[in-house]
Amino acid sequence: MLKINNLHASVEDKAILRGINLHVKPGEVHAIMGPNGSGKSTLASVIAGKEDYDVDEGEIIFEGEEIDDLGPEERAHKGIFLSFQYPVEIPGVSVTNFIKTAINETRKAKGLDDMPANEMLKLIREKSELLDINRKFLSRSLNEGFSGGEKKRNEIFQMAMLEPKLAILDETDSGLDIDALRIVANGVNKLKSKDNAVIVITHYQRLLDYIVPDYVHVLHNGRIVKSGSKELAHELEAKGYDWIKEEVEA
Repeated sequence: MLKINNLHASVEDKAILRGINLHVKPGEVHAIMGPNGSGKSTLASVIAGKEDYDVDEGEIIFEGEEIDDLGPEERAHKGIFLSFQYPVEIPGVSVTNFIKTAINETRKAKGLDDMPANEMLKLIREKSELLDINRKFLSRSLNEGFSGGEKKRNEIFQMAMLEPKLAILDETDSGLDIDALRIVANGVNKLKSKDNAVIVITHYQRLLDYIVPDYVHVLHNGRIVKSGSKELAHELEAKGYDWIKEEVEA
């Protein structure tokens, strides 16, 4: 599904990613861990096509197609979804209207007509029930006055509605209490299937108690320096990242 080969990326001539290799297959969950400044969020942004970053070398192949020259919207239309660390507020635009627009823009990009209103209503009802979302929540302005947990739940609802092939969760556990963390993780788990894949970017092992990864990768200084099973996350929780740095520099 996703193949990243020797990816180098920079911001304002400052190198951040220094040769990332990562292959993600359908049905898999990959966790990306690492200390602050290691390149985790940069990797998420580069995959999603955010224009603040320059790809200096390497390639990103999604579903057999090289997507380096595609913008964020084009990548989203192809099935790449990125949840943000800090979702923006959009006063006056309801959660429902925002998601209707997003779905119909994706359909338009594929040459399809807008989704009929009855189908849209049925889909909204199904996904909101799946994620235990109150219908009143859907009429509120997007993220305006939302708690951290509500913002993240809203993103998982968007993910459920858009049904992406690849979902990238960038520190979706940031600022969440344990109850909100469970709600978000349960939503992600309900949406997983053999046909889609998830990349979870996190500092902490606690999220991985709920979203269990098939593979864990550790970023250090812009490179994946260690990969392993979910047990690697427990080892990082117990030892911290210093032992990884020492191992790399030895």
